[in-house]
Amino acid sequence: MQINLDADKILIADRAVDFRKAIDGLCYLIVEQLKDKPCDGIYIFYNKRRDKVKIIGWHGNGFVLLYKRLEKHKFKITIENEKMKIDKNQLEWLLMGLDWQMLSDWKKPKFSKFL
Repeated sequence: MQINLDADKILIADRAVDFRKAIDGLCYLIVEQLKDKPCDGIYIFYNKRRDKVKIIGWHGNGFVLLYKRLEKHKFKITIENEKMKIDKNQLEWLLMGLDWQMLSDWKKPKFSKFL
């Protein structure tokens, strides 16, 4: 199954959150902690163990809430106390459980000459 998520602004929350929160609770965190508007982008929240993420976004006439739990391993989220803006590719890597920060720094080698 493929989920296509894209927005001009994709933010990872600045700290782990209580995963009992649903749409209204997460919208409150977006306004109060991230100082943003819930309908202005896609927002990613993670739990303390970093094996679960919740993603919230505005979709035309209502909010969409996605929840993903990794069965093995943890999401590679190493930031603390600072919200982080990422792009669509980084979000896909994050959801796959890959080290999206390392992949973001990877540069494709360019061939210039042989021997």
